[in-house]
Amino acid sequence: MTRSKTRTHRKTLALATAVAAVLGLMAMASSASAVVHHPKGEFAPFADCPLSNPAAGNCLLATTEGGEFVIGKEKVPLAKTQILQGGIEFFASGEEKVVAAEDGNTLPKPPQKVPGGLAGLVKCNEISNFFERVACEVVFENGVTGVNATTELAAPASSIGLHTFNLLGATGTALSLPVKLHLENPFLGSSCYIGSNASPIVIEFTTGTTAPPLPNKPITGSVGTISFNPTETILTISNNALVNNSFAAPKAEGCGGIFSFLIDPIVNSKLALPSAAGHNTAILKGKLQVATAEAVTASE
Repeated sequence: MTRSKTRTHRKTLALATAVAAVLGLMAMASSASAVVHHPKGEFAPFADCPLSNPAAGNCLLATTEGGEFVIGKEKVPLAKTQILQGGIEFFASGEEKVVAAEDGNTLPKPPQKVPGGLAGLVKCNEISNFFERVACEVVFENGVTGVNATTELAAPASSIGLHTFNLLGATGTALSLPVKLHLENPFLGSSCYIGSNASPIVIEFTTGTTAPPLPNKPITGSVGTISFNPTETILTISNNALVNNSFAAPKAEGCGGIFSFLIDPIVNSKLALPSAAGHNTAILKGKLQVATAEAVTASE
């Protein structure tokens, strides 16, 4: 290992150790858990922390306020705030485990608009078969053209990987998310997905620099700025950027209801799906907050 890498590793370890020490001291000031959880003040955003689970020593709230998903040929800007919430076991230990949110809504589903809507995804006039073209026109050329893309968790919260040392050190995987992308429109039906619970899109986010296969080129995330609130009961990492452009995306399935045999191939052709690694990108910009469960409970 080079001297520069050794120094970087030592700094990262020292910072992570300091964070863990502060949180450890905060955890000593425990209080009784309430049956119904209503944290107040600066702790109000942690209302869905699984305080009833004694294993969750800390509360997690990651807020994405910008970024984008690029799947094949389609780019979807993240215009609406996306939240990842729940609890954490063994925070800053190197063996973190994510615990599902109190109500199970670990990854809420804000819909993001797909630029171009149906007109951008499905072009009926490009279908050569007369009957298939007519069927396409009946289903899609009806004025309801807006399409939303919703990112959904495709596995239990325990499958989410959170790696504090990597996040702080801008190396390796900081956050691993198993997801599926739901394309929503009344005439796409309720089951139009890219990825599934059985075959999720697993995105290994980093705050460092990626090493994707071509044609993608390396991109770099950002650790952000680390701070504590005045009473040192909430850790905040702001101006954070998590990136990945090395993941693969499967083909879309279930689009168009009974016409899926017709619409799936059109959507996949338009989006260039399945899309191999090196053709997709995910960028999440926002902040990460962690508080001890005891401090959150004490605010009620």
